[in-house]
Amino acid sequence: MIGFTLTDEQKALQELAAKFARDEMIPKAEHHDHTGEFPHEITKKAWELGLMNTHIPQEYGGLGLSVLDGCIITEEIAYGCTGIATAMEANSLASAPVIVAGNDEQKKEFLGQLTAEPKYAAYAVTEPGAGSDVAGIRTTAKKVGNDYVINGSKMWITNANVASWYFVLAYTDTAAKHKGMSGFLVPRDTPGITVGRKEDNLGQRASDTRGLTFEDVKIPEKYRLGNEGDGFRIAMSAFDHTRPVVAAGAVGLAKRAMDESINYAMTRKTFGQPIAGYQAVSFMIADMAKDIEAARLLVWRSATEIDAGNRNTKYAAMAKAFAADMAMRVTTDAVQVFGGYGYSKEYPVEKLMRDAKIYQIYEGTSQIQRLIIAKEIFERK
Repeated sequence: MIGFTLTDEQKALQELAAKFARDEMIPKAEHHDHTGEFPHEITKKAWELGLMNTHIPQEYGGLGLSVLDGCIITEEIAYGCTGIATAMEANSLASAPVIVAGNDEQKKEFLGQLTAEPKYAAYAVTEPGAGSDVAGIRTTAKKVGNDYVINGSKMWITNANVASWYFVLAYTDTAAKHKGMSGFLVPRDTPGITVGRKEDNLGQRASDTRGLTFEDVKIPEKYRLGNEGDGFRIAMSAFDHTRPVVAAGAVGLAKRAMDESINYAMTRKTFGQPIAGYQAVSFMIADMAKDIEAARLLVWRSATEIDAGNRNTKYAAMAKAFAADMAMRVTTDAVQVFGGYGYSKEYPVEKLMRDAKIYQIYEGTSQIQRLIIAKEIFERK
């Protein structure tokens, strides 16, 4: 039977996350947006409450929650602040390749770090000249005896400066193109790693985004994930687990923008009545409501597919593209509802609009999601 009723455990997780967003995130979100300061205090509390690393299996110290559970939590957390939520959620993307392809020893060492202490990890794939075109990366890993020596640069790496380890994609055979890529787990304290300056981004400014440089970084063979040549497959399969959760963050942000719009429309008066009474405004908010519901359903579909052991690539791409575009549209309309006040930093919708834009870019742009959907339609009938 198809249903949409949450279990008692899911309702409890939802309420815990909502309370955390309300009490710990919303009061401090403006400060972190203004300063760009990493929210260590907030993420530490989230870790203590079990709101981070929820996807890590229980045998490695995590809660072993489903992707759907993660989506439910993330929607509420993103309602508070998506910059802080991204700082928390980056661990999920970095650890997904380990969960998908790591052996028991690798999982104990690297996943165990995240669950034993409030530590962070980072997914290092994007490069200055290779974003959507992953095959265009230039970072290499050369086999030398029982070690690999990594050289290259990465860019736009979330949590780069706070991470204790990185998942790094590099070429072990450049002639084989994407089949010549391999994935590696690289401890932050390995000699030869240089972390760049913090990027001064448009939105989600609490998130730590930087470049990384690897100069003759030597790591043991045991830190390679899977076999040589498995890296691209591992890196992409991680997205099937994380894109539903990222899309859920876009839903949470859009819901916050809608709620702010509703509250403002009910109190702001023109010509003697609240602006909510005007069809031009009420229809705008009605569109927000229906689009948010549609996005959430796509998120839940993509999550339940992979939780059931099914291939969810198409649905994950649909959820990510639709939710990202929806969040941008909803926040833009929220600014319009607020009028001149919406353009001011003194009101929350200006920040929400800035924060929304990155959803159309990171973890695969909205255009890349459409390419994936089309490929799934025409090549996997």
